[in-house]
Amino acid sequence: MSGSLKVAVIGAGPAGIYASDILAKSDLDVSIDLFERLPAPYGLVRYGVAPDHPRIKQIIVALFRILQRGDIRLFANVEVGRDISVEELRQRYDAIIIATGADRDAKLDIEGVDLPQSYGAADFVSWYDGHPDYPRTWPLEARQVAVIGVGNVALDVARVLTKHLPEMITTDVPSNVAAQLAANPVEEVHVFGRRGPAQVKFTPLELRELGHVSDVDIIVSEEDFDFDEGSQRTLKSSNQQRQVVKTLTSYASRDPEDHKASRRIYLHMFEAPEEILADEAGNVRALVTQRTELTGDGSVEGTGALTEWPVQAVYRAVGYFSSPIPGVPFDSLRGVVPNIAGRVVEATGDGAAVDGLYATGWIKRGPVGLIGSTKSDAQETIANLVADAEAGVLRAPTAGPVEDLLEARGVSFTDWQGWELLDAYEQQLGSQWGPLPSGGTRERVKVISRKKMMEIAAGEDVESLGLASGEDWAADPFVGEPGELGSPTAPQRFEDFTGPNS
Repeated sequence: MSGSLKVAVIGAGPAGIYASDILAKSDLDVSIDLFERLPAPYGLVRYGVAPDHPRIKQIIVALFRILQRGDIRLFANVEVGRDISVEELRQRYDAIIIATGADRDAKLDIEGVDLPQSYGAADFVSWYDGHPDYPRTWPLEARQVAVIGVGNVALDVARVLTKHLPEMITTDVPSNVAAQLAANPVEEVHVFGRRGPAQVKFTPLELRELGHVSDVDIIVSEEDFDFDEGSQRTLKSSNQQRQVVKTLTSYASRDPEDHKASRRIYLHMFEAPEEILADEAGNVRALVTQRTELTGDGSVEGTGALTEWPVQAVYRAVGYFSSPIPGVPFDSLRGVVPNIAGRVVEATGDGAAVDGLYATGWIKRGPVGLIGSTKSDAQETIANLVADAEAGVLRAPTAGPVEDLLEARGVSFTDWQGWELLDAYEQQLGSQWGPLPSGGTRERVKVISRKKMMEIAAGEDVESLGLASGEDWAADPFVGEPGELGSPTAPQRFEDFTGPNS
């Protein structure tokens, strides 16, 4: 090929940033534009990781350094498919990489799942992480809660629900989240998985950290430990799963007389969700599970024994699911953009490759793997993009600069310098919050309002109104309301939204 290659990357989360970095370091002469529909970058790390996981959020430091170099342009607050179409991007770039991740809850097909207190974990996570498109309130009214799922998101939900405010306030939670968590009356959270300790998907560190939460007991029944031949093979081959079983065993071996905390998290294995029951008013009153047993190969089958667990709310943490982008092939059953090794193919017909269109991350392979695994995933996609470029099969752009089109349309967008201003401002809000009970000050307070985010990123003079404790969060100008600047709210965006006000 001859001349500089122009590539657009859609999605400024880890997948999109890692792919941009790998492409920028290739042998190609390439310019890269990174499009993000929110005013802030980092995707899942900012809006999908629990705020009390600063260790995981250190990934942001690596992502920051990549974008700070200046060889990747950021177009934030630009939604592809609404502000600009994929076809319009294809007219302006040699290649496009889809890296939009997974932003919805996977479905759980059981009776009662549509009751008003049955929530998707992805919606709850977006609320407590201060996503601008989500409602600003969450009905934390239940004393007994069920969480369905045995992955890290289930642990995050259980931990955030039970953690006391003095520990949460050290994080970047916005004032509305802090105030509502402080008033949370929860006493028990029951986490349910249909298989055994050798099959749960917790990571060892996440599971160990659960036991370090103050004034919260972790309770595991010794009856939930069973291992068949398939389980033994798993434990023999996986040190990570052995560590998980070791931690679960340590929780199960604790003396019940030592369980004196004000809140408790129960981890139940071999319990498959069957039905969510309603009371006379149509509200959640219980979760019914069926006891399961191992079949020999690590899978399970039902025993027919049912248990009714009195709960007033149910959170479904059974996985994430991606959303389609207009103009891009989409497999609605698997929730991915159909592709072969990162090259997008048509969803119907003979599955022919779509010239110049690529995918990486969860939108490419489904919501599996940790954040770090997106690096190796991006390497495969970029290797094929580079091969196609060198083979001369990419079509050249025919239209002018993308910023001209956005400006002509009146699309308000911000860039990397705008994010640096917003980043600094959130840290300033943290220092203004006041001293913490444990000493020191907060590292940052996350701005939720899309309008305020854009004003701060534009360098406008936005005054802090003396936030001190967040108790009167309704008066907090940095909280705002979903739908600002005409952006779709989560209930408008997702027909299957199951959070409050849905």
